[in-house]
Amino acid sequence: MGLDKRRLLRAGAEHLKIDLGDEVLDRLLIYLAELMKWSRRINLIARDTPEDQVIENHFLDSLTLVPLLREAEGPVHLLDIGTGAGFPGLVLACVLPTAAFTLVEPRQKRVTFLRHLIRTLGLTNVAVVADRIEPHAAAWQGRFSHVTSRAVAEPGLFLPLVRPLVTLETRIILMLTREEALAGIEQIAPGPWRIVATRSLTLPFSGAPRLLAVILGG
Repeated sequence: MGLDKRRLLRAGAEHLKIDLGDEVLDRLLIYLAELMKWSRRINLIARDTPEDQVIENHFLDSLTLVPLLREAEGPVHLLDIGTGAGFPGLVLACVLPTAAFTLVEPRQKRVTFLRHLIRTLGLTNVAVVADRIEPHAAAWQGRFSHVTSRAVAEPGLFLPLVRPLVTLETRIILMLTREEALAGIEQIAPGPWRIVATRSLTLPFSGAPRLLAVILGG
């Protein structure tokens, strides 16, 4: 693409109508450098992925949620289930310092990476839970304003998983690639589920389609 990493991040964010200041760009570039370094030793992302692709497929893809969270009424506390190397939750925490983020990740090596990165970046708005979501779901009901995951793309799997967490006010954000994935969502048990908003977009360099769907339970 012929652009350095800073210009690539800024240009990609502008395509998504997100303004990234210099301090945020600095954080994301440190994140990228640590990710690429750690990925040589542990399985964080697909090996040998070029940095340009990492920026688009992981960082910019995560940033697609920023407008939805900025438009939210009231305080934002997002739960990211199966965050892996921090996508989307840790990227969002870098960009939205007034929001809170809880990242759930059962794999210890990834948890070690996440906690190292949080310390390195000096982030105070994010916590990591080293576990699966199931043991905590009922106790966490109503704690979060938003719930999402990149790890579980299939609504038929994800919505039953988060059902114990949600109240009538909890916004579930599904990160999808196609509208067909929403077919029959109202009938997924245990429901009911309602689609209250969708947002279609494309990633800036590849043109890959993305669909964000905001779901309410009840």
